[in-house]
Amino acid sequence: MRNLLAIGVILVVLGIASLFVPILHRERHGIDAGGTSIGVTTTQRERVHPAVSAVLIAGGILLMSAGTCNTR
Repeated sequence: MRNLLAIGVILVVLGIASLFVPILHRERHGIDAGGTSIGVTTTQRERVHPAVSAVLIAGGILLMSAGTCNTR
């Protein structure tokens, strides 16, 4: 049961972090000709959709509640 509690805590922390921390996405555009390369690297910061964060948080809360229940 402690495993469920630990996994639930991890999911809640990841869900809350996904609301605030953007994910970096880098793309390189250019050409390579022989030993020479010409290009531009672009970086975009994208956030996870709030529904994904809500699912992570809700799943974590459910696992934490299941991990703390004693079935004796």
